[in-house]
Amino acid sequence: MSVSSEYASATLAAAPRAEGIRLRWSVVLHYLVLLVMSVVILMPLYVMVSTSFKTQIDITASEPVWIFQPTMANYEDILTRQRFDRFLVNSVLTALFSTAATLAAGSMAAFAIARMQFPGRGLLAQTTLLIRMVPAAVLAIPIFALWLEWGIEDGRIGLVLFYTALNLPFAIWLLIGFIKQVPVELEEAAIVDGAGAFQVFFRILFPILRPGLAVASIFTFRIAWNEFILALILTNRMTRTLPVATTLYITDQGVEWGRIMAMGTLMVVPPLLLTFVAARQIIAGLTAGAVKG
Repeated sequence: MSVSSEYASATLAAAPRAEGIRLRWSVVLHYLVLLVMSVVILMPLYVMVSTSFKTQIDITASEPVWIFQPTMANYEDILTRQRFDRFLVNSVLTALFSTAATLAAGSMAAFAIARMQFPGRGLLAQTTLLIRMVPAAVLAIPIFALWLEWGIEDGRIGLVLFYTALNLPFAIWLLIGFIKQVPVELEEAAIVDGAGAFQVFFRILFPILRPGLAVASIFTFRIAWNEFILALILTNRMTRTLPVATTLYITDQGVEWGRIMAMGTLMVVPPLLLTFVAARQIIAGLTAGAVKG
């Protein structure tokens, strides 16, 4: 064998080895980037949870206290001193009713836009999307004036109505993608059998839309659960939600960070549990509904 042949053989033998080394380094770099991103994302959550178990002395120390004796005093205070049960009920009822109303109205609106032909159909769809782009804070004062005229400025009904309007564009556009994936022949066959529009929607489309409805319900629930500005304006001491109740720990004597962080930790638990339980449906729903309209 000539020298050139031996060199070529060695080069060919070394090529897979070099490719494997590069592949391993790319995998290591990939996971390293994911690790750094995870630390950056989870650090605020860790600070919130750890602060909720600290005393006021540890929280106000000049240097960050990483090792400390945990205390449950902050949780005991918010669960006993304040009407946490009332605030929790207000948040749960507001989030659930607004989610139900959003799904009911949004699914039927999406069906009408996706399947029916009527004048202004495209303009209606685009206008619905534009409404969602308006910040909620901009609408706070006009909504308060309107609700004041109707006499619902301090109740849960006003919050439910506004959260429904706020979440409708997202639900409509998400469900339009699902409806367009359903073969229209299924609906035509039902119409031939004598089914009306409502029967077609509830008997044919509604069962197929379950993944999309699950995604829409989770996102609308989280928005209604966490919203603060409008809940601050449109509630009173009896109808406060959990985000608004957190402001009770900002007093003229200072900010009670331990209580605020404990309240925030308790508020995070329901959306996190809901997201983890329905993670598979969220992924399936987002990928299934991601079609070009």
